[in-house]
Amino acid sequence: MLKVFVGDKPIILTTKVEQEINFKNYLLDTVNIGKVIKELNSSKLSEVRLIHNNEDKLLSKFLKKLPNVIAGGGKVYNDKGEVLFIYRNDKWDLPKGKAERKETIEETSIREVEEETGVEGLEITKPLEITYHIFKRNGRHRIKITYWFEMKTTFSGKLYPQIKEGITKVEWLSKKQAIKALKNSYANIRALV
Repeated sequence: MLKVFVGDKPIILTTKVEQEINFKNYLLDTVNIGKVIKELNSSKLSEVRLIHNNEDKLLSKFLKKLPNVIAGGGKVYNDKGEVLFIYRNDKWDLPKGKAERKETIEETSIREVEEETGVEGLEITKPLEITYHIFKRNGRHRIKITYWFEMKTTFSGKLYPQIKEGITKVEWLSKKQAIKALKNSYANIRALV
């Protein structure tokens, strides 16, 4: 079962058909994804489930429904065990951004964290899960596929929010502060942290 978020509501890709209670089932092969997004945004449904009989093809068939944007990001720890957060669009988030040509996803992730926060000396310690969310740009829906990496750094310098990307704050948050910040974050970020 895979979740693709539209805001904080998931589209669940699954092979199981269950009785609809506060959600709707659709067949993945014939679904109108635009209508599903609109329905999630404008109704009290808690989720939508897209069903296909072949588990191995769920994701690839879904990703063909909308243009894909590949991104990389980081959950960065400092020497104190604090996690690096950014504040953008009135929400707490983790630094991430779009991949550039001829760049590995690891290079994208490190570059984006550096650009959005000013943090240097990043080292990837392990890959984390991939998240999927649908967003709208220039009137068209797209699927952002974000590859996440856990990183560490000994950086203790000044943090610089990337203002041109709409980031207004960058902060190292303790575990307690992160739990509080996640109440004003995105569902896919809450799943990572």
